[in-house]
Amino acid sequence: MKIDVYDTYATLSTGKMVHFDVFIPSGENKATAVNFANAFLATLEEKHSNLNQQLCNFCHSEITNPRIAAEIAEHGHFILQMEGCPNPYGGPK
Repeated sequence: MKIDVYDTYATLSTGKMVHFDVFIPSGENKATAVNFANAFLATLEEKHSNLNQQLCNFCHSEITNPRIAAEIAEHGHFILQMEGCPNPYGGPK
């Protein structure tokens, strides 16, 4: 499966910065990535500032592995949690 990767940053109400990637099927638009990013942020225990679209940018396209492809097929996206996230570099919950 070919995916588009959106590099995303958000600032929580505590001032803490979180960094994660949103993986969506190739060809979807940026608004789709922003919607999934905001949905992920809403799952965090801490309140967040609404995601600034300038902080959710297309990074690149790639062919993904079967595990992530299955997650995208089921949920429409995959979040790769990185700096400041509760499950950094972890897989799907």
